[in-house]
Amino acid sequence: MTREFFNEHAEHWDERVAEKDASKLEQMAGRLKIKHGDRILDVGTGTGVLLSYLLKKVGNGGGVIALDHADKMLSKAKAKDFKGQIDFLCADVMAIPFKNDVFDAVVCYSSLPHFPDKTAAILEIKRVLKKGGRFFVCHTVGREHINQIHRRISSVENDLLPDAIEMTTLLSKAVFTEIQVEDKADNYLASACKAG
Repeated sequence: MTREFFNEHAEHWDERVAEKDASKLEQMAGRLKIKHGDRILDVGTGTGVLLSYLLKKVGNGGGVIALDHADKMLSKAKAKDFKGQIDFLCADVMAIPFKNDVFDAVVCYSSLPHFPDKTAAILEIKRVLKKGGRFFVCHTVGREHINQIHRRISSVENDLLPDAIEMTTLLSKAVFTEIQVEDKADNYLASACKAG
C-alpha cells in the first residue's frame, strides 16, 4: 500500500509535500557525520530532496546510492540530473541488494516511518554498513508534526516516527552503539554506530 501511495503522489510531491527550505536541508546534512570520500546509502530517497547535500558532503571521492521502492518517486529524483557519483536503485529496505559491510553511512531522510517492520529494516541497514559505519534517521520537521500529518491520511495513518525512547530501544536491540536521539519541535535526528 505504501508504494502505491508514493507512486500516486510522486508527480506533485516536491510542490506539495517536500521540504523547500534549502537552509534547513543544508543544516541537517551538515549535522550528519559524513566525510569526503564516504560511500552513502540513502534509503527512501523519494524525489531526492536531500541528495545534492549528501553529494556535496562526500565530494568527488565518494558516492551515493539512492534507493527507493516507489519507482515513480525514483524517476522524479533521476530527472533532477544530480552532479556527482550517484546511482539510483529501485529496491525495498527489507532486502537491500548489497553484500555485507559496504557503506560508510546509511541515511533515512523522511522515510523511516514508512518501513512496515522497523526492527527488521534496521537490522538490514546494519548488515550493509561497514564496521564503524553510521546510521542516521533525520527529518527537518518535528516528530509530532510528522505523526499528526500521517494520522490524517488513511494510507499512512500508522506510519509513525518513534519517540526518543522507542528509537533508542530499536537501535539498542539491533546492537548499535553511540546512540543519540534528538527529538525537537522543529527537527528529528537519530544517529548510531555499527560496532567495529
